[in-house]
Amino acid sequence: MWRPILKTLIFTIVVPGTVTVLIPRWLLSSRPADLPSFLRFAGGPVLLLGAAVYLWCAWDFAVTGKGTPAPIDAPKQLVVRGLYRYVRNPMYIGILAILFGEALLAQSRALLEYAAVIFVCFFSFVYVYEEPALREQFGQDYEIYRREVPRWIPRWRRGLPTGTASPGAS
Repeated sequence: MWRPILKTLIFTIVVPGTVTVLIPRWLLSSRPADLPSFLRFAGGPVLLLGAAVYLWCAWDFAVTGKGTPAPIDAPKQLVVRGLYRYVRNPMYIGILAILFGEALLAQSRALLEYAAVIFVCFFSFVYVYEEPALREQFGQDYEIYRREVPRWIPRWRRGLPTGTASPGAS
């Protein structure tokens, strides 16, 4: 059980760490604050919410899915529990919330623009690679899940999508 958790931790430090810490720091070092200062107050809660979403999803990938967020070591079981009951890509939404929160805290239009570029990258990756790979790996279970759970905007409802396998099952 500890192996997927350790690999998820390493992946999180390297990939989301680069996207949400190193690159924003570099962007902020060369650009002044250029958004209204009152927005700063919303930044902390948005950033913390994004981090909580990412960590919850990473935990579900490691513990329930027996894999990591890394495409080369993806979950072995389809994860349809937790936030994945409401939206298919909560981990990406969490990363985007972190970036949005950082942009608000730093009052940085450059970080908002960077977050928009990251969203386009996420959207493209999901559409071109991730969804076809999940369709191939999990077949009908993924098709049912895909039909009933939206890609980006959560649908708040109780219970699993009808016809979807039990949490963590494929």
